[in-house]
Amino acid sequence: MKLLSAAQTHALDQATIKAQNISSIDLMERAANAVTDWLFKELLLDYDTEIHVCCGPGNNGGDGLVVARNLHRAGYPVRLWLLPAARHSADFTHQQHQLPAGLAVQEVNPDKLPDIAATAMVVDALFGTGLSRPLEGDAATLVRHLNASGATVVAVDMPSGLFADAPQPAGCAVVQARYTLSFELPKLAFLLPQNAGFVGDWRLLPLGLDAQAIREAKTNLFFVTADEMRGRFPERPKFSHKGTFGHALLLAGSQGKIGAAVLATQACLRGGVGLLTTRVPAVGYDILQISAPEAMCLADPAADFLTELPDLAPYAAVGIGPGLGQQDGTREVLRQLLTTAEVPLVIDADALNLLGANPELQSLLPPGSLLTPHPKEFERLVGEPARDDYHRLEQLRSFANHTGCYCVLKGAYTALATPAGHIFFNSTGNPGMATGGSGDVLTGLLLALHADQRLSPLDAALLGLHAHGRAADLALPHTGHAGLLASDIIRFIGPALSELEIL
Repeated sequence: MKLLSAAQTHALDQATIKAQNISSIDLMERAANAVTDWLFKELLLDYDTEIHVCCGPGNNGGDGLVVARNLHRAGYPVRLWLLPAARHSADFTHQQHQLPAGLAVQEVNPDKLPDIAATAMVVDALFGTGLSRPLEGDAATLVRHLNASGATVVAVDMPSGLFADAPQPAGCAVVQARYTLSFELPKLAFLLPQNAGFVGDWRLLPLGLDAQAIREAKTNLFFVTADEMRGRFPERPKFSHKGTFGHALLLAGSQGKIGAAVLATQACLRGGVGLLTTRVPAVGYDILQISAPEAMCLADPAADFLTELPDLAPYAAVGIGPGLGQQDGTREVLRQLLTTAEVPLVIDADALNLLGANPELQSLLPPGSLLTPHPKEFERLVGEPARDDYHRLEQLRSFANHTGCYCVLKGAYTALATPAGHIFFNSTGNPGMATGGSGDVLTGLLLALHADQRLSPLDAALLGLHAHGRAADLALPHTGHAGLLASDIIRFIGPALSELEIL
């Protein structure tokens, strides 16, 4: 699913109007009716609910006028508030003339703002995707008043004051929506942590936008849905054997962190790897043999951390990092791996921290490697903090392009940057995954998929991210957010992958 800029979104609307031979008013009616239907079906409005619809002077405000008209005709007590403006869009003016008699309409007076109860519902139709400058004056005053009311705010298209694809200056007035109803495609702004308090729970409403125009729109940003991933995981041939799905090597663990090696090992096994060998320091040998008997175990000569790299000839992919530690001997193991490996690498955790602490190692990264940092690990990799989430995405894209590697930035809507400059946002997962060990599970799963030679590096990464989050979603009914453990995610990797099999 493509993520389009504000300008592209406007162009898509115009292309739809032309291709379908409809007017802009027809498209506005379609959008507003979709919003009204959602309000009826999802919020189950009571006829005693206090409803306020706040409209700006543009087409977003025109959407709001139609919503208010629909609610009024359905018998709901609606109060319509119009933001003072010297000019209005033509479609807004048209819709204003269609308002029925009896609908309470009032212009906002900044000296006497609407009295809005905390139990009320507010439809925010002040400003949409086209906003390009911070709100000020009456608009900013009204937005801050809405936020202070505590009412349930439903934003149409975008929370007013929020830019669709760029950061706004700190301290600007932005609606804090409980729900944001976007049309057909999501906006980049919805996927970034800094906007979570404004966007709330966002939903996509079908609008019937022109499919050909969407296909032809050029973008390097994508939101990956279950429908797009389904059918991309190859089914197992009847006469397959353990060699069919690759032999992986995992380098992990140190004194006090053998659990990370165990979790990554178990996840790799559940991810469908044909054979797995895990290299751990001697202190972890018995633990791993007991906790993951399906894996082969190589004990390092050192007791507490890894000091030697085994022969890489048998392996189709190598993973390194979970619980690894950052000792000098381990750093040398990483250096040897980077300079000798001829198979896909999955690099995580302390291996990333070693790359950050020793920037000269980054020049040794084999092209096509997959790195999986969380935000702090990524900051150490690039050597500078991001100004905001948009800047961090540019850092991510630049890092992947410069190194020729795939790079995952973990978090809600985990982002995957490719050497070609594309960024894919994952759609699965939940806040329960914010727990120790979930990243180790991801590393093991990605290692299994990279060992499967039937998958491209991109498909292996996308499938792994999707299945990791989906497994957590499948575990959630059994655990709740607070009770979700990394080991629970492992239990549901198999079912998550089976949903993606080619039928």
